[in-house]
Formats: sequence, structure tokens, C-alpha cells
Amino acid sequence: MPQKINYKEYSRQFLEQLPKGAFLTVKEGERLNTMTIGWGSIGYVWARPVLMVMVRYSRYTHDLIEKALDFSVSVPALGGLKKPLAVAGTKSGRDMDKFKECDLTVQTAKSIASPVIKECDYIFECKLLFKHAMEPDKLDKSIHDKFYADNDFHVIYYGEILACYQQNN
Repeated sequence: MPQKINYKEYSRQFLEQLPKGAFLTVKEGERLNTMTIGWGSIGYVWARPVLMVMVRYSRYTHDLIEKALDFSVSVPALGGLKKPLAVAGTKSGRDMDKFKECDLTVQTAKSIASPVIKECDYIFECKLLFKHAMEPDKLDKSIHDKFYADNDFHVIYYGEILACYQQNN
């Protein structure tokens, strides 16, 4: 049985694991995908706990999240699930079922339509509040040159954290 937690209590685990990867999962209609994210933020915006994630236009997940109402972020224990994170970060859900390929279990979320990943330790269930396309002309040149030389920019998604809990795996 998942244990309900305060999002601030596990923001450190999220931020420490994020550079190593976490799973962003989105369900839109019958379509389902997960991808590895390595950038994001957690905080308090509009008097709500918010998780911010970034998805490039080129990603299959972008097609889904643009039509979805929510998303989940499933965070493995620090340094865990390296191989599934690598596959989910380098392969496209257009071409394969990442859950099957990575031996990840889809689990029903508590408060949103998008599922969570059972093998992960920390779960954030988020309702989409706002999205913002990056404005390349307002981006620092050093960031553009290092991360966007191919002009494959991100859309930034803000999700209100509706449920946050640690799973007992």
C-alpha cells in the first residue's frame, strides 16, 4: 500500500535523482508512453505545489502531453533503474512499448488518468496547469549553443502535485 507523503519531504530525493533520470509518464486516450527526464524543478507557484518538466517538440511524449490533462513522475531510488532509464531516454514510444522493453509495471495512479511506474520509490501525480513554449530569442546564447544547436527546443509544463507518496516495493 503506497504511503502518502508531503511533497516537500521528498523534493530532495527528486532533485538528487533528477540528473540521473526519472520517468515522465503520460496517457492520452489509449496512448501511453514514458520517457526519461533529467531536467525539471519542484516548488510552490500560484499557491500550489508544482512540478515543472520539460519535453522537446520532437518527442513522442510531446504529442501525448499536449492533449493530456495530467502526467506522473516516477522517481527510482538514487542511482536505481539505470538500464530502463537509459532505454526510456534513447528509444521512442512511437517505435516500441517501453514498459515491456524495460520490464516496467504500469500501475494505476491515485488521482490522475496517467499511470505511475510500480518499480519506482517516489511518485508525483500532477494535473497540468500551464505550458510554455521556449522563446529561442530570449535564451542565453551559451545555453542555446550547448543544448539547442539543432533547434529542438522544449515546452515547459507546470503540473500541480495532487498526490505524492513513497511506494513500498
